[in-house]
Formats: sequence, C-alpha cells, structure tokens
Amino acid sequence: MTTAGVNFASIFTDARRMHESALERLAAGDIRDAAEKAWCATKRAADGLILAQTGRLPPKSPDTTRGLLRLARENPEFNSLQDRYFTRQGFLHGECFYTGFCDPIEDIERLIRETANYIQDAERLART
Repeated sequence: MTTAGVNFASIFTDARRMHESALERLAAGDIRDAAEKAWCATKRAADGLILAQTGRLPPKSPDTTRGLLRLARENPEFNSLQDRYFTRQGFLHGECFYTGFCDPIEDIERLIRETANYIQDAERLART
C-alpha cells in the first residue's frame, strides 16, 4: 500500500537504518542519542505497520499512538507491539533522551538492541 508515493516497505527500510544508527551511537558511548534513534526506529516501524493496515501514513506522533491503539483494540495480535511501543516511548524517548535519566543502563541498552525485534515483528504483521 502507498500513500502519496510512500510504501510501507520503504518505511521499514528507514526504521532499520535508524536502528543501525542507534547501534553505532551506542557503540560510540552516546547512550542518549542511541536511545532517541532507537525510539525513532520504533516510531517509524509503527508508522509502517499503520500504513500497511490502514492505507494511511500517520502525519504526527499522536496519530501514530492513536493508530497503534486502534489496531491493538481491533486485533489482539497487535497488543505486544503496543506495549513495547509505549515502553520505548517512555524509557528511550522520555526518560533517557529528554531527561538524561538512562538508568539502569543495562535496561536502556537492551531496549535499544531489541528494537530490531520490534521492527521485525511490526513488518511481519504489516505483511499479513
């Protein structure tokens, strides 16, 4: 599906690139930037899923949130993605990036690394 020339596959490609960038920043020791990039990768993957399921690309972050909530309400298969999305939004975007509170560091690093799984799961559901 496409919206104004954008297809969901290209959004997932963008999400994977953003996650690779997050891993590079993590390796360089910049946990805050890595956290934000992992959050951006998560949001892009959610956008790709929503586009694939509805034919519409969410224009803003609140629209992504609402779209993901709607998908989870309509199909319990999306519940895990919804929960993982909000965990990343709160810890990676809110606490680590914005406030600089990135403790415990092991949990933040794990969330950053496991963003690859989020992207894969979202893409799998997008193709169903």
